[in-house]
Amino acid sequence: MIKSQSFVKKSKKAINDDLRKEFILAGEDDTFKKLCTRLKCDDEVLMKYTSKLESTVCELKNCSKCKGLDKCKNEVSGHVYYPEVIKDYLEFSYKPCKYYKEDSLKNNTIFFETPKVLQNASLSDLISEKERTSILKYIKDFLKKKISGESVKGMYLSGSFGSGKSYILSALLNELSNKGYKTVNVYYPSLLKTLKASFNDSNYDDILNEIMDADILLLDDIGAENNTSWSRDEVLGTILQYRMDNDLTTFFTSNFTIEELESVLSDTKNDSDEIKARRIIERIKYLTVEDKLISKNKRN
Repeated sequence: MIKSQSFVKKSKKAINDDLRKEFILAGEDDTFKKLCTRLKCDDEVLMKYTSKLESTVCELKNCSKCKGLDKCKNEVSGHVYYPEVIKDYLEFSYKPCKYYKEDSLKNNTIFFETPKVLQNASLSDLISEKERTSILKYIKDFLKKKISGESVKGMYLSGSFGSGKSYILSALLNELSNKGYKTVNVYYPSLLKTLKASFNDSNYDDILNEIMDADILLLDDIGAENNTSWSRDEVLGTILQYRMDNDLTTFFTSNFTIEELESVLSDTKNDSDEIKARRIIERIKYLTVEDKLISKNKRN
């Protein structure tokens, strides 16, 4: 009888032999061989990813004959499924091609009362700090999933004054705009003043529709407004219900946690309504994951 330990060793050897055979066979293709050389990685690592590397090779061959974005044959338009060596393994992600980069130079984000510094915010300028670790990881994962066409939740980011909440999420919106998404960045307290001033003309519906329909929306500094039943139920409630019904990605920044915001939204000048505030909060929770940024004031 074959001992179990001996059987396992034999099985592992058989698996490795099969992987090596597949890798050697794939290496007969010149593009595959050049890709492996470019990665500067041991064959023992590369052969574990033969199938994925062949997918990359297929997309690289598509790119070599491509004349523009409208002719793209790759799985994600304008992108190549490409590996990166991370220590002793490969990590694959979608990298933009030259045509996509050329088409994405202009930031098409629509801004409502957004400060200029946020209009020019860039992910490349973000400082990696321990307080931001979870947020930066979220951004990396979000971009990967969004570009791949997966449904992904936005973020509700609360925290201290001047910690960089608005800059971080504005930078993400600008990046998404560069990738072709229709993004809208709204300083929420000022939006309410604009809507109130245009209440009796067509601009009111135009503004609201543009915000509701955006692929990606950032409501910046929610909770800083003068809360009224109109702003909470007619404006915020309408926007969130539409975006929830249509599975549209929505981001928020606030000095309040979601739990604290519920208390803020409950009270208006004339009354208190916990049920309507709870309804808003449930919509926000449906649309987002929550994180908190406590950091020194970057504005000083």
